[in-house]
Amino acid sequence: MDDDKYETAFEIIAHAGTAKGCALEAIDASGEGDFEEADSLLKEGRDEMHACHDAQFSMLTQEANGTPVELNVILVHALDHLTMAIMTLDLAEKVIERDKRRAGISLDA
Repeated sequence: MDDDKYETAFEIIAHAGTAKGCALEAIDASGEGDFEEADSLLKEGRDEMHACHDAQFSMLTQEANGTPVELNVILVHALDHLTMAIMTLDLAEKVIERDKRRAGISLDA
């Protein structure tokens, strides 16, 4: 794998780690009743996730154009981080929705 691909893999790891961290902080904020902060952190996490997807999309595009992407442990590690970040953000959304309902906050607003 060339240096550009390593850089892309580490970009995915960095953005996914930030996204996951934001999701966990959002859960904590929600648990404390700070829904404004929870929503803000969730948005920040989703923005980081978009950066991950942009990096991943470049690799998918390369593969689709007939230039295979070499698979190695670093790339597998990056995709593992991406998957865990997605799962953590999805879970955070559910937890925050539940906390808002328990606090009597309308989810339609």
